[in-house]
Amino acid sequence: MNDVQTKMLQVPGARLHYEVRGSGPLLLMIPGAPADAGALAALAAVLADRYTVVTYDQRGLSRSPLTGPPADQDVTVFSADASRLLAALTAEPAYVLGNSGGALTALDLATRHPEQVRALIAHEPPLPELLPDRDHWRAAFQNVHDTYREHGAGAAMGKFITTVDGENATPPPMPDPSRMPPEALEMMGRIQGNLDHFLSHILLPVLRFTPDVAALRSGSVPIAVGVGIASGDGVPALSARVLADRLDTAPLVFPGDHQGLATDATTSADIIHTTLA
Repeated sequence: MNDVQTKMLQVPGARLHYEVRGSGPLLLMIPGAPADAGALAALAAVLADRYTVVTYDQRGLSRSPLTGPPADQDVTVFSADASRLLAALTAEPAYVLGNSGGALTALDLATRHPEQVRALIAHEPPLPELLPDRDHWRAAFQNVHDTYREHGAGAAMGKFITTVDGENATPPPMPDPSRMPPEALEMMGRIQGNLDHFLSHILLPVLRFTPDVAALRSGSVPIAVGVGIASGDGVPALSARVLADRLDTAPLVFPGDHQGLATDATTSADIIHTTLA
C-alpha cells in the first residue's frame, strides 16, 4: 500500500519530481522551501491507506531542476506548477494540503483554479504582508537576504529560523546524524543544497505574496487554516491566526510547532482526514 512511485513532469522552465503513494481520493501535499517532498514523506505514508497521496519538490529545489538559468520564483509560478501537476494526474478536483510556503502555493491555486481543489488545508502559511507590523517583517526578511549576500547561507539561515519560529522560541535539539535513518540524511543533504537558490531567488519574492482573501472567502473551496499548538510568535503562526480570522473560521490546531506535520505524523494525519471528510 505504501510503495512509492517516483515520476517526473515537464513544465515550462522546470522538471518536477513527484511521488505517488496509496489509493483513494487524490490528496496533493505541497512542502515549503527550502524543504522538499521528503519533509512530508512520513505524513504521506500514514495517509496512504486513505488517499492517493502525491508529494513533490517545488521547482528549483532538490530533484526538480530548472531547465533555464536561475531566476526569481514567486507564488504564481509555483501555483501554476501545482495546477499542471494536478491536470496531469486527474480530471477531478483534488484535496490539497500546503505546509509553510507550500500553503501559499495552495492558497493561490485555490484562487486561480478552484475547479481543481475539492478542499484545502493551509498549515501555517507565512504571510507577513497580512500582519499589522508588515514593515517590521519586510525589514527582517530583507536582513536575512542581506546577511546571505554578505556572510553566506549559514548565517542567513540562523536569522531566518529565528524570524520564522519567533525570538522567544526554544531551538530544537540538533539531531545526531548517527541515529538518523538514511532517507532523513539524504533529505538534509538535499535541503543544504537548496539554500543558495532559496535565499537568492525564493525567500523575498514568496514572502511578498498577498492572498486574495475576498476571492477565497467567496469561492467554492472549503479552506481550513492550521496552526501548531506549540507554535509561538513567529510569522507563520501569526499569519495563520490572521488569515483564519479574515476567512471567518477558527484555526485548525495541530500538534507541535511549525514542523508538527513531520514530528507527529500520526496525529496530524487523523486531523487532516477528519477535516477533509
